[in-house]
Amino acid sequence: MNLFQKHESLLHQAVKALSERKYFTPYPENPKAYPEDADANAKAWISETMNNNFAGLIQNASEFIGEEVSPFLQVGIGVRYPKLSVNDLISNGELAQKSWAKTSIEERTGLLIESLERVKARFFDIAYATMHTTGQSYMMSFQASGPHANDRALEAIAMGYAELTRFVHETDWVKSMGKFDLTIKKNFKPMPKGLGLVIGCSTFPVWNTVPGLYACLISGSACIVKPHAKSVLPIAIVISELQQVLKQQGFDSNTVQMAIDSIQTPITKELAEHPSIKQVDFTGNSEFGNYIESLPKTTISEKAGVNSIILDSVADLKAVAGNIAFSASLYSGQMCTAPQNIFISEEGVQTSEGKLSFDETVEAIKAGFNGLIDHPKAGPGTLGAIQAEATFKRVSDLNASNHKKIVDSKSILNEEFKDARIASPVVIELDENDSNLYNNECFGPVVFIIKTKNLNDSIQKAVALASQKGALTCGAYTTNETSRNLIEDAMNEIYVPVSFNFTGAGFINSHAAFSDFHLTGGNAAGNASFTNADFINRRIVWVGNRYM
Repeated sequence: MNLFQKHESLLHQAVKALSERKYFTPYPENPKAYPEDADANAKAWISETMNNNFAGLIQNASEFIGEEVSPFLQVGIGVRYPKLSVNDLISNGELAQKSWAKTSIEERTGLLIESLERVKARFFDIAYATMHTTGQSYMMSFQASGPHANDRALEAIAMGYAELTRFVHETDWVKSMGKFDLTIKKNFKPMPKGLGLVIGCSTFPVWNTVPGLYACLISGSACIVKPHAKSVLPIAIVISELQQVLKQQGFDSNTVQMAIDSIQTPITKELAEHPSIKQVDFTGNSEFGNYIESLPKTTISEKAGVNSIILDSVADLKAVAGNIAFSASLYSGQMCTAPQNIFISEEGVQTSEGKLSFDETVEAIKAGFNGLIDHPKAGPGTLGAIQAEATFKRVSDLNASNHKKIVDSKSILNEEFKDARIASPVVIELDENDSNLYNNECFGPVVFIIKTKNLNDSIQKAVALASQKGALTCGAYTTNETSRNLIEDAMNEIYVPVSFNFTGAGFINSHAAFSDFHLTGGNAAGNASFTNADFINRRIVWVGNRYM
């Protein structure tokens, strides 16, 4: 049995799930679904890995470098990775590209799904690697970089297989000419555009990287992954498993390579501008994302956006406030889908128990944040740690500003990691005259409450902001069907999805693979959406040949 046959049933389940958009995952998100000794083994692994050369990659190099710092420990983790020159990475990739492009779609599919099975066995290693590079809490590190990332990778493989097999690859074309038939043999090939580059981000080094990586590979292109210099270890594990499977199956392990650099001597632009790089996937800030999009090649970007919540009417304000507080506090707001701006009419908010004033609504939101932040167990576990010093400084500066603070940012103690860099969200009340502040992304645990004239004013402000700066999502709370339709139509017209009336375990941050499209590709937050058909088709060119 070859690898395609081994994983064919799972593949067809995944392809079906793409169409049905219902809940689907072959990778449980509960750590208890895995072997009992997996966590203990991973703790031993991370201890052995720190302060050593990373040995998992099949990449020959004379120099090893690394500069990752644990946001929880506030010390360098000491892991070093093989450093290759841009020229070596390119030449290795071009050579691997030749054979990978000629590999059948079935072989690619089987091999790539097999790599996800290998990655599944490393979920706990990846969890600790993610914790000590990004600052995500243990549970979030496990789920986001493990099962959820594998979901997104499988989604890209399934969409790739579906699109690459959409058309018949060979046919006999027969046209009746009266006394004779004109017969022409034809074939149709989805030709890969060529060597790809995937540029990772510091906060989600696996979840944001694997869609582009696996979409590139299933399309027939070799790929170079350039992780953020401060978040390498989690994706290095994934790449090492891919390289091992490639080698074991007789393929060039350089079909996937990792490019390592430092903050002081980056190589990202040199790689991105190299003429041999034909496609670039990027996740990060808008300034660099705009530069990537300007390159004369296929680009797939996820950039910054400013996500809004429109608060109109609710059934239970306490439940809503708690949900908003959790959404804004999860991983200290260091998620591209985290809400930043909450638009509330000066007329107040209608509830099932009557109308509450603007100030009463703000007080309820304040109570929601304080209830979470001050909880000795829920607070540290939800917040995690701040990944970058710049993010920590941004929060500190706003906390020290003269703006009207509803909730002050606090330094929360994590009993397990007493040196962890933690800052709870600062919540600031603004009015429409402060648009220069709330009209920009303030990455991290920062929330603005903006007083508006009425619901229509809230909608107009959210629309104007998303039109200019982009948004990945929008949260809305209304019990009125007319209001709901107004919000949905207005935001959808600028290609922003809306999550209505989320409470309990539903959070606007979470986008589920096989169901939710991450980004729409229709606004300034990014030019692509994973994983839709375009995410694959931009990487290939259909070429037909005819034989008479």
